[in-house]
Amino acid sequence: MPNTIYLSSNRLRWATAAQQQWWSIHLYLFLEADNRSQQLGVLKRWEENRSILFLGYKQFSTIVCDAKDNITAACQEALLNVPSLLILDEGHTPRNENTNILSTLEKVVTPLKVVLSGTLFQSHVREVFNILNLVRRKFLKRESSRDAVRRILSRASIDFSRRYLKTEMEGTFCDIVEETLQNDDHSRRQASVIQDLREMTQGVLHYYKGDFLDELPGYIDFTVLLNLSSKQKKIIRELRNYEKFKGCAVGSAVYLHPCLKDCVDYAPGDRSARMKDQEIDDLLESKDLQDGVKTKFVLNISSMADTAGEKVLVFSQYILPLRFLERLILRIKGWQSGKETFMISGDTSTEQGEKAMEQFNQSSNAKVLFGSIKACEEGISLVGASRVIILDVHLNPSVSRQAIGRAFRPGQTKKVYTYRLVAADSPEEKDHHTCFRKELISKMWFEWSEHSGCRDFELESVDIQNSQDIFLDHLPSAEDIKSLYKRYNSFLKVMLERAKWILTVY
Repeated sequence: MPNTIYLSSNRLRWATAAQQQWWSIHLYLFLEADNRSQQLGVLKRWEENRSILFLGYKQFSTIVCDAKDNITAACQEALLNVPSLLILDEGHTPRNENTNILSTLEKVVTPLKVVLSGTLFQSHVREVFNILNLVRRKFLKRESSRDAVRRILSRASIDFSRRYLKTEMEGTFCDIVEETLQNDDHSRRQASVIQDLREMTQGVLHYYKGDFLDELPGYIDFTVLLNLSSKQKKIIRELRNYEKFKGCAVGSAVYLHPCLKDCVDYAPGDRSARMKDQEIDDLLESKDLQDGVKTKFVLNISSMADTAGEKVLVFSQYILPLRFLERLILRIKGWQSGKETFMISGDTSTEQGEKAMEQFNQSSNAKVLFGSIKACEEGISLVGASRVIILDVHLNPSVSRQAIGRAFRPGQTKKVYTYRLVAADSPEEKDHHTCFRKELISKMWFEWSEHSGCRDFELESVDIQNSQDIFLDHLPSAEDIKSLYKRYNSFLKVMLERAKWILTVY
């Protein structure tokens, strides 16, 4: 058994699973090693027994970046020089070149590295090549890559090439590839770039496609463009004066209901998310629900799900909209938090999250779970739900896919319906188009074939009166829907399959 380091955000879960499978192999964690001296003791036992050490990414980078005393230096020496094999679960984690995680992993001496990821492409082409560089140093400068790099640069639009001419070579290459795949209207040039990318990475990138999703009852993924109310439109016109990230936060709240604008606008930092329940209740006292199109949609789907005996997940990247909706539903329905409704956010402890997850899945009283989309990315099963509502557009499409995968996964016994809500004729609609183009890069790069047709790369328009979803067919607020789309089925399967992209160096 080679000395192995296994990095994962869920190291305890994986260590427990590994112990059940490989009971004869020594497995080590830093669970009770509270200081560097105790950690060094664990590292020495790991080295002596030629075994597996489970660590978290942040844990690893913190030790390697720590100020050097003799004990810390010994820990760093062990982590960087002893392992014969380095395995990175959720291997897209160290994708950002400006983080300590990537820079510390680059210092690990062993050339034997395995990267596992179900979502290798996150937001940018450059991030994929950061991972490739991690397992094969200077990947683009290798002899095996040079011809493909040269062809891609020569085929790129002259306008794209000029735009990035003054940047460093690797950054230029990644930016040109991304620009070509997202914005070039020359389909033959896109196809050539895709072919070159696949040729370049075929020896290092291996795809395992699980087939268990075929056994599930089914899945439909809708994108719902909603017409804003007059009050919402008036406020949205002001968003162009906001800085991008604040505009997204304010917009997300306003698209839900215009009464939330002042809460986000005048509350610095996260203070708006920490509003007391009574403050939110007071806000609801005299507000017209008809002013918020997303609010109406969530209430209608939740009511129909309750009648049909189904459960609902509501995801957002912001906490205030989730708390607003929970307080509103509790008020209207007379439900209780912790009985009919549940909340999982970044402030939820592991124990609280597991309890909420179990109650939501198992209790017949459970109706709706509200979740921070980032807090529900990995390791959470919410198969009790068959309706998933995503309130806002996340610019990293893999985040939304992972959230959807909390319900559409093994253990699901019902057909799953997802509703991605988008405010029509707003900055959010532009973000939606940007996000979808990012999804297409992943599909074109990793799933392209000569048999792929245009339909594989488009959203399919759906007739609201014939949507194959009884909820939408009878939605009380159907007049709010400007356009309805669904992702093409083969595209869905690729994006949601718990496949693993495996990057290796032998």
